[in-house]
Amino acid sequence: MPVWVQVAYLVCAVGFILALKGLSGPRTARTGNLIGAVAAVVGCAIPFFYLDLHHVPLILAAIVVGAAGGFVGARRVQMTQMPQMVALFNGVGGGAAALVALLELRELVAADEFAGSVPWFTLLATAFTILVGSVSFAGSVITFLKLQELMTSRPVVFPGLPVVFGLGLLAAVVLAVVTVVNPAEPVGVVLALVGLLIGVLLVLPVGGADVPIVISLLNAFTGLTVAAGGYVLGNTLLLVAGTLVGASGTFLTRLMASAMGRSVANILFGALKGGSTLGAGEASDRPVRSAGPEDVAILLEYADRVIVVPGYGLAVAQAQHTLRELVDVLGEKGVKVDYAIHPVAGRMPGHMNVLLAEAQVPYEQLVEMDDINGDFKNTDVVVVVGANDVVNPAAKTTPGAPIYGMPILNADEAQQIVFLKRSMRPGFAGIENELLFDPKTTLLFGDAKETLGKLLNAVKAL
Repeated sequence: MPVWVQVAYLVCAVGFILALKGLSGPRTARTGNLIGAVAAVVGCAIPFFYLDLHHVPLILAAIVVGAAGGFVGARRVQMTQMPQMVALFNGVGGGAAALVALLELRELVAADEFAGSVPWFTLLATAFTILVGSVSFAGSVITFLKLQELMTSRPVVFPGLPVVFGLGLLAAVVLAVVTVVNPAEPVGVVLALVGLLIGVLLVLPVGGADVPIVISLLNAFTGLTVAAGGYVLGNTLLLVAGTLVGASGTFLTRLMASAMGRSVANILFGALKGGSTLGAGEASDRPVRSAGPEDVAILLEYADRVIVVPGYGLAVAQAQHTLRELVDVLGEKGVKVDYAIHPVAGRMPGHMNVLLAEAQVPYEQLVEMDDINGDFKNTDVVVVVGANDVVNPAAKTTPGAPIYGMPILNADEAQQIVFLKRSMRPGFAGIENELLFDPKTTLLFGDAKETLGKLLNAVKAL
């Protein structure tokens, strides 16, 4: 590898590190994303200038098709569908790594037969890439189907699932050992098929609000496969990039699991003993106190302190701009308003931060759960817009509930609670929220964008 190529790869690797650092904050996220994209394009272009590549027209055609698909997807996918797109793109990455490893296995087998000089660790890394890449691909497809509601979001279990899953893991270990001891392309293909089965069985029992955490875990899997593939191919840039993704994905998974108050193992296998969040549920017919926009406007007009709790319903209604305008009007009237951000609100990490940043909400108004939970007891009105599980007291009061032990926003401690809901259907965890029936709670029914528009007009009229 020429020196200039090594230097270029080093610069690209530094670009990936700077991109990850930039993505850690909303002010620098756009710049960080741009740096990462440029580094990726340069890294992909370099091999064309120093390698004697075969089938260049096919490679270029594949790049054009992939770039076109990515561009159209990024432009057309709604904010509410972003988690599905992330899952799908992540799965494609894992599947690509597995396919590259299968092709590399063919080369390694030929080299081993010719010279018998292939190191065992290289074969082990190849087997790892095939297996984990296949797991990531299949698992990501299932998470996409669940989030897109092309299949039920509830946990899917069947008698003998743990046994089949265990046998799949055992078969994967045996096949990986065979790949190292006596490498053969058919063994690699079977290993990939076993990985696909493990990926499906890993995600099927996961339901409801646990799915975004699994996306983060599978993202870490894909990063590790890319890193292992970089080792097999002798490509330092892939090794660095994969390690960054694997490490950050693992760290994010642990943080999200902590925010749910549960272990990763419980999230993955909790449904086998009734511990996973459930997914869809039936609408309640219990009586609640409801009001119109004018009544809620009066409540907000006389408040000194208001906290807004955004959730997935806000993203579905695309009501973030109307909500920001309402908060701005309240601020002009002397009301102090902040947004309380739960770590797992929405369908992916940072979903609410991105949604509100899109509406140009000042970052200073976005307050994380740990920093704002102590303020609820001194708050006049909490306005919950499209959220449910993240304010459900069952997480603190109902042992055995799917979300029991999950840290929540203490909305129940406020003087008054206003829920903007489309219907009485439960949240993504599939359980009823007792806070809806609290005497302090008022419900404002309807589409969030339309309801907030009416509420905004009512507040302006006072």
